[in-house]
Amino acid sequence: MRLTPLLQALVLSAAGAALDAHAATTLSKGDQAIVTGMAQANMAEVAAGKMALEKSSNADVKKFAQTMIDDHSKALDSVTALAKTRQVTLPTEPDAAHKTMAARLQKLSGDAFDKAYMKDAGVADHSKVHAKLMQDEKAAKDPDVKALAAKMLPTVQSHLDMAKAAPMAK
Repeated sequence: MRLTPLLQALVLSAAGAALDAHAATTLSKGDQAIVTGMAQANMAEVAAGKMALEKSSNADVKKFAQTMIDDHSKALDSVTALAKTRQVTLPTEPDAAHKTMAARLQKLSGDAFDKAYMKDAGVADHSKVHAKLMQDEKAAKDPDVKALAAKMLPTVQSHLDMAKAAPMAK
């Protein structure tokens, strides 16, 4: 069967659109790693915040922990939405470093827990995440991944500032 020039153009156009749609839904390996890292960092902050709500009796620590749960849950929702549209399978739990921190925190109680939580999950972790997001924003190829990193930076900076200002983090 011979295709007319108009039919040929339509077939080629449809094939090109299908390829463009596929390319728009997938991310490079580097961008996939960035999205995965964002998810793990947010999961870790939510988990650590929940632990702090259970283990701490300090009102300031509990307030900080609730802020971490609220803000990082929203951020994780954004990461998950991007991952879903770009066909990235996210991990279901934090990475090894965050699991180690959680295990160490779990063994502590009272003031020792509060100080360790604020120093580790508050100051140290947010310092690392902030630096990583700045790096990710520059390294990401996909504009949506860049935008997500940029969107998260002010919140992470705010968390870092709150943690540094907390007396128990000193």
